Amino acid sequence: MCDSAQVTAQFSPSGLAADDLLVLLAVARTGRFATAGRQLGVTHTTVARRIEALEGALGGRVLVRAADGWRLTPLGERAAAAGENVAAALTALDSGRSELSGAIRLSATDGFSAFVAAPAMAELRKRHPGISLQIVTQTRQATVNRSGVDLEVVVGKPEVRRARAVRLSDYELGLYASRDFLAEHGTPATTVDLVGAPLVYFIETMLQVDVLDEGRIGVPGMVDAVTSTNVFVHVEATRAGAGFGLLPAFLADREPDLVRVLRSEVSPRLPYWLVAPLDVYRLPIVSAYLEALRERIELVRPRLLPGDAA
Repeated sequence: MCDSAQVTAQFSPSGLAADDLLVLLAVARTGRFATAGRQLGVTHTTVARRIEALEGALGGRVLVRAADGWRLTPLGERAAAAGENVAAALTALDSGRSELSGAIRLSATDGFSAFVAAPAMAELRKRHPGISLQIVTQTRQATVNRSGVDLEVVVGKPEVRRARAVRLSDYELGLYASRDFLAEHGTPATTVDLVGAPLVYFIETMLQVDVLDEGRIGVPGMVDAVTSTNVFVHVEATRAGAGFGLLPAFLADREPDLVRVLRSEVSPRLPYWLVAPLDVYRLPIVSAYLEALRERIELVRPRLLPGDAA
């Protein structure tokens, strides 16, 4: 269990322990036993056992199951408030220490995960090696309280309730082709030359994010050649000569065999948004990771938006 849950002092003859209050606080913040366990560094079973012990000590239920996860009962609200006090006291005691520990689970797109999220955690772990990141890669709309997820990064502004959405950064798409493909088929001079040309992009019928479909507006009349839900498939298919790829510039510009075409005509910008329940933002490990994300984004912003540097 993380440092904040290592207290074993007894608060009453009934056996009420500070550990159990901190576990309840974690469940109250996340709504999930599994998510709370990851943040505390313990198993789902341990969380359930701690909650059972707390209910035994208090003589009543502290949690009830709801459609969006576990919620506090009136007794649980009083116990969680006591847990807040314990957590605050531990923070004050540990103010001279900088070590953080625990796990964060992030749901994000393939490109963001590889280019921003993972490198940000690599830097954070240099300062806090006890923190870990679990990444679930997917491209879809945000859903607050998705099972097993702490943070979500999505493309396009999300419509969510009981959560806070933060705009992280925009990124630029460009139209790319391999040098060999251009040598064989020629370089388009205008978007009119793209009518009937092969396109590498997302599967239109499976796309769940409307703003990604807007990328096609600048390339009307193209014919799908290779489509996929994975952006790295787009990059490799374009490199292999399948057609013109509508690709994130931050991924395509680092490939020496890809050439960007029609830069001034085709350069749509899409936004990355971060979504999380309000309580999750207050977790120390989450705050530290969000700061690492911001640092990484500032570092790579010229590659996310190369048009600004042109």
